[in-house]
Amino acid sequence: MDSARSDALRSDSFMALKILVAGGFGVGKTTLVGSVSEIRPLSTEERLTEAGRPVDRLDGVEGKTTTTVAMDFGRITLHDDLALYLFGTPGQHRFWFLWDELAQGALGAVVLADTRRLADSFSAIDYFEHRGIPFVVAVNCFDGARAHRSEEVARALDLDPGTPVVLCDARDRASCKEVLIGLVEHAASSYEARLQGV
Repeated sequence: MDSARSDALRSDSFMALKILVAGGFGVGKTTLVGSVSEIRPLSTEERLTEAGRPVDRLDGVEGKTTTTVAMDFGRITLHDDLALYLFGTPGQHRFWFLWDELAQGALGAVVLADTRRLADSFSAIDYFEHRGIPFVVAVNCFDGARAHRSEEVARALDLDPGTPVVLCDARDRASCKEVLIGLVEHAASSYEARLQGV
């Protein structure tokens, strides 16, 4: 087989999948996208201002000085023929009007959670459940955060049976890569089950 035909076949089988990284304000979405991306990530981080103080809840993240106002974007190649395009969503409710646009064509989502502020995960979970978008919950194990088992987190979030809960460190590339691989596998099995009418 000549190299031109070989290159054409390789490009025909290449697949790019869109993944959302969602969760509450200050949970580590920008960090996750940045740590796992093989390209310099696009970030729309802006400084928090005095004008936003009445609407931006900083409970549990008092030291946070910036926020994502549109999205984060990164890319990771998992295999020669498979790449994931990562779109980090803004965590503050006042920017949620962007979620519908970002969710268009997404294979699935990672809902990043902080067990110190677990209630902040409910909105993202509800969003994906109501739209039938497969997701995994990734508990970002911050320094000093109390460790909880996956089953305890799933129960506390009242997740549907079969929704994966994994532990990760948003600063660690290998840890984040495992979360993304788990999401792709979960999304594939979810879509297969739908096709079979299960």
